[in-house]
Order: sequence, then C-alpha cells, then structure tokens
Amino acid sequence: MRRTGKLTLLLSLCPLIAYGTSGVAQIYPRKPIRIIEPVVSGSPVDVSMRRMVPKLTEFLGQPVVMENRPGGNSAIGAREVARATPDGYVLLHANANNSINDALEPNSDSRLNRELSPVTLILKTPLVMTVHPSLNVGNLKDYIALAKTRPGTITYASGGSSSLPRLLVERIQQVAGIRTFEVPYKSLGAEMPDLVAGNLMTAYVSPLSIVQHVKAGRLRALAVSGARRIGILSDVPTMAEAGLPGVEATAWTGVAAPAGTPPDVIARLQQTFARVLALREIHYEIEGLGQEPVGNTPEQFGAFVRNEVEKWTEVVKQAGISQRE
Repeated sequence: MRRTGKLTLLLSLCPLIAYGTSGVAQIYPRKPIRIIEPVVSGSPVDVSMRRMVPKLTEFLGQPVVMENRPGGNSAIGAREVARATPDGYVLLHANANNSINDALEPNSDSRLNRELSPVTLILKTPLVMTVHPSLNVGNLKDYIALAKTRPGTITYASGGSSSLPRLLVERIQQVAGIRTFEVPYKSLGAEMPDLVAGNLMTAYVSPLSIVQHVKAGRLRALAVSGARRIGILSDVPTMAEAGLPGVEATAWTGVAAPAGTPPDVIARLQQTFARVLALREIHYEIEGLGQEPVGNTPEQFGAFVRNEVEKWTEVVKQAGISQRE
C-alpha cells in the first residue's frame, strides 16, 4: 500500500515536473492564443507564421489565431502586445523591423527585451544583392569600383528610412566608401517590375523572389547578406566572401510576449515553436524558400535582438537617419 501510494503521488507530480513549478504553466493554455501579426495579411512574414498555426494548435491543445495589425513599420502591433496582460495569451510575431524601430526610437513603449519578452527566433532570411545585367558588373568588387566612378547615380530600391534594405545599403556605403541613389517603394516586392525591366539598377530582396530571374539571366545576384550561402542560390557568395567582411543583414521573425509573462509559460511556448520547426515538412519548406529555421531559447533570442539593435543603432547614427524621414 505504501509503495502504491508513493507511485500514485509520483505520477500526480509528472505534469508539475514537465511544465514547471509556478502553477501557471500547469494549466496553460486554457483558452485560445492570439498571435498579433504586425504586417499585412498575405505578406511573406504573415504566411510564414500561418503555415505553422495548425501544428501550434495541435501541440498546445487550444486554438491559435492570428490577427493582423499592420502599420508603423510593425510598431502598431508591437504596442498592442506590450500593453496586453502578461499571461501568454497574446503574442507578437516580431520581425526585423521591430529591432530597427528600437534603434531609431530607443525610448518607445514597445521595445524588444524591455516591454516585450523574447520567446524564440523563428527564422532568418538573408537579402540578396541583385542587379540588372545592363549595369555590366559581374561581382561585388566590380559594382563598388563602378559606384566610385559614378557617385550618387547607381539606383537602389528602398522601403524608406526604417527598412532593412536602406540600412544594409548605408552599411555597405560606409564600409566600401561609395554613394548610391535611393528610390523608395511603398511595399516589399514592389520594386521587382522596375528591376526586371532595367528601370532600377539594384535591389536587396528575398532569395525566393529573384531565384528564377537569376537562373533565366534576367537578373544577376552579386552577394547574399547572411553569414553563409543559401541552398537555392549556392553559387552566390556572402558579402564577406565577395569582399565586404562584417557586412551582414538578415530579415528575421520571432515570437515575443508582454514583459512579465511567467517564465514557465515562456518555456512552454518556446518548446512548442521549436517542436513545430523541427517537423520535417516545416523545416524543409522553410529551407526551400532560402530561409533558415531556428527555434532557439529565449536567452539566445534576447541576445540576438540586442546585437541587432546595437548594429543598426551604429548605422543609424553614422548615416544620420531619423524616425521622421
């Protein structure tokens, strides 16, 4: 009887061991979870999370729903989550724009690692420096040499002062000692018709958007902005390999919760997202898009965000960029 009683007690403690000791995570989740998407529905960032939602719902045992709150370079959605109750039922699908916002406006009310707590980094996507063949450059060194002879005349596509392509270009210009001409576009991918037609000389875009054009010879890829080459454009060197060491920029997405969310809830969420990302069909699909699935710990994601904010803060200061541009 004593042995049976001890076994019964041990079995009753298993959920507590598995999910933590705060009491909160034992019963989490008990209702639907909302993921605030700070970009428009149907965009690549939005789609990347939506393909994970069915498995998140299955593994968490509660409906996971997405709500789009675009605007303010992803600041509107971040602000809504920062003000939400810190109980794990309202999450932010954060992206690289949020770290850029923190660099441009360090005293905002929706900062990553401040008003928002890191859960996990979902994926990273390098940008591909792409040119129209009429520019007649075969590699990044040729491009830099040409830009030095034609300062301020080679055009590039930008999404505005707080866009990742704009900051990447500023970094390239600072390191290479060149000056190019910005052509702003209102949305991601809007520059592609002009680039393919030869009305625009340079763009920094996602791998999937240009891979077929590169293979067909309509565009030329000079370098990828990540730390390593990507499978779908394996012959395209990194910026470092092409002659600009230390120049890196990745579009990324991750999950954040309101500051003060219980650690055990954060841990349950991180483990669930990592489990989904490890699924063969999800993992291979992400890699097939030229992206890198991650699913790291909250501490690792927090450190990644700090590095991103520090990097872009330095670029912003040197370039004299302000939030009001």
